[in-house]
Amino acid sequence: MSTEQVSEVIKSNNIKCPECKGALGDVYEFNLMFKTSIGPGGKRAGYLRPETAQGMFVDFPRLVKFYRDHLPFGATQIGKSYRNEISPRQGVIRLREFTQAEAEIFIDPRIKTHPNFTEIADMELTLYSQEGQDTGKSEKTTLRVAVQKGTIAHEFLAYCIARTCQYLLRVGVSPDKLRFRQHMKDEMAHYAADCWDAEILSDRFGWVETVGIADRTDYDLKAHAKQSETELTVYIPYDKPKTITRIAIKPDMGVLGPRFKGKAGKIVSALKDMKLEDLTGDFIELTIDDEKIKIEKELVNVESVTEELHGENIVPHVIEPSFGIDRIIYSLLEHAYSEEEVEEEGKKETRIILSLPPEVAPVQAAVLPLLTREELIKPAREISESLRKKGILTGFDDSGTIGRRYRRNDEIGTPYSITIDYQTLDDGTVTIRDRDSMKQVRAQVSEIAGNIYDLLYSGKPFEDAGTIV
Repeated sequence: MSTEQVSEVIKSNNIKCPECKGALGDVYEFNLMFKTSIGPGGKRAGYLRPETAQGMFVDFPRLVKFYRDHLPFGATQIGKSYRNEISPRQGVIRLREFTQAEAEIFIDPRIKTHPNFTEIADMELTLYSQEGQDTGKSEKTTLRVAVQKGTIAHEFLAYCIARTCQYLLRVGVSPDKLRFRQHMKDEMAHYAADCWDAEILSDRFGWVETVGIADRTDYDLKAHAKQSETELTVYIPYDKPKTITRIAIKPDMGVLGPRFKGKAGKIVSALKDMKLEDLTGDFIELTIDDEKIKIEKELVNVESVTEELHGENIVPHVIEPSFGIDRIIYSLLEHAYSEEEVEEEGKKETRIILSLPPEVAPVQAAVLPLLTREELIKPAREISESLRKKGILTGFDDSGTIGRRYRRNDEIGTPYSITIDYQTLDDGTVTIRDRDSMKQVRAQVSEIAGNIYDLLYSGKPFEDAGTIV
């Protein structure tokens, strides 16, 4: 139906909005992609990309060459994507311009096992499967069991779900606020064999989809191959050669070439794709570029050929984890944020804490001279430089009282604050303060860079970083 015909059906049948029961307006076409113009004069139409994935499919011939024609292999890309959302809302949860990170992992469709599956097979995840959504219950289960039961389609998809889970937990998402929801059959993309969303619970917005992990089968590569008329396959050698007998279709190009000229190549491809039962009758009928073409049967030679095959060209399937970076960052900030009442200089005040994991904290260590005096500023600068040389993200703050500076660093998620005071000048020690517990230890300046590094990355207990004060 045209949009006008659909509008007429709605009006003639008095169809109302199922939500508000109000009248429906006219039907119109809507494209989620942003249309733009390209080049001088704007005569060429173009579209802003709605996802980062397609560039990797276009580059498939280069990627497969880079990986020396071996499966599986993958590529990742991060950047801006654009969607013409009807009503952007909920802060950074639904945007027209957003940051997306995607991986395209090309696999042999005949082999759905993963060589490293045993590493993650016993991981327990909260799965909200199609069956669970029918009953309204999620379940905690291992990936091994989920694959064995057929809840998750195969090991390769389960492996990608596991690594996604590990990543989200590592950056600071709360384990009790993370689940993986399977797409229902009526919402599964037409190209997907199975698809799961990593959903994070927000106090404000409820369960928010942040990552989609889909088995996209061979849909994308076949679609690009059809449009570009380029073969997007990988040659897979057999363990042992195979002898086969097949029907070979050989068109007479001496006649067909001059007759059809520019369309001859498409005609040859169409003929070679035909089956023996399609070649009955006096004429062979083809449709090329919406044009019906009839070719005399005597111009196409059909013969039986026996040959030895050492391998075959296959179109890989694709597993795609797609990460919404803005949503992940929002979820991380919400989960890390907390407030507590503390007593400061005899009065109570609210302390804001952003309990970010050290790996993702924008400032990992703050260097704080107790007073703005040269004798304290100089060693503070030297400590700051030693931390930076160690690869530690370091901040320097000498403005305001030391209590206020502690609070500022608590708010931005700085795990450790280092205070340089007059005792530093006497015995070469500084105070290290832990963000979450507010405990303090005295530690040697000479070991400060290695000490902080071990606290950040080696799991060193804070109590072992110095003498508790």
